Amino acid sequence: MSQPPHLHLAELTATQFIDIWKHFDADGNGYIEGKELENFIRELETARRGTADPSHAAFKEKMKEFMASFDKNSDGRIEMLELAQLLPTEENFLLCFREFVGSSSEFMAAWRKYDSDRSGYIESNELKGFLSDLLKKANKSYDEKKLHEYTQTILRMFDLNGDGKLGLSEMARLLPVHENFLLKFEGIRLTVKEFDSLFTYYDKDGNGYIDEQELDALLKDLCDKNKMDVDSTGLAGYKASIMALSDGGKLYRTELEIVLCRDSAL
Repeated sequence: MSQPPHLHLAELTATQFIDIWKHFDADGNGYIEGKELENFIRELETARRGTADPSHAAFKEKMKEFMASFDKNSDGRIEMLELAQLLPTEENFLLCFREFVGSSSEFMAAWRKYDSDRSGYIESNELKGFLSDLLKKANKSYDEKKLHEYTQTILRMFDLNGDGKLGLSEMARLLPVHENFLLKFEGIRLTVKEFDSLFTYYDKDGNGYIDEQELDALLKDLCDKNKMDVDSTGLAGYKASIMALSDGGKLYRTELEIVLCRDSAL
């Protein structure tokens, strides 16, 4: 394995952080896990101490300590925001971003605001507005050059298919796993045909939207059909998050399609 860049540095720029992340997230799934995680901790020990403990038992203990400290959701792997706490980026912009986004409901409300053309994507100019508001809210000083750098860095980080724009599920990587309700639906994405049938069934009056009660029934049926283990609290959270996309309580086809249709999200 080639020497990872910048791992020895105490403070990192946003670009350096991404270099490290991409080096260890070899399969690009958004996590450092398994062999990637072992390599990361081994290289971290080498970079920070000048040498890695060759003892297998001691290394396993180091891994255990590391995961106890940084694997906040105890899923046995490290996600980007967990790593950001270990390797502080310039101005901690990733963590500021997370604080701005907040809960999944707040995230969806922000999505609706900044996806101004209702395309189902946030494009680079829309993302720039999002980041500008973020930095103002976090009381961070910045200039146009820095704003451009952050915009490009976020694109590098989350624009997985390189089309210069971010889909909802790409942006949702900013949420901690327990808040990212979209992850719950990844395994049951619907085709356009399946989605159209589902939406038509619940849009009883054919007015082109469903309300909160209809969404509640739709989600319950979808979870039951796919044997998803979701309690009433979790279901209420999913519903609140999705309704944050609605227009005055009216959830139109386009908004729900972004969440449930596999052809509209990764």
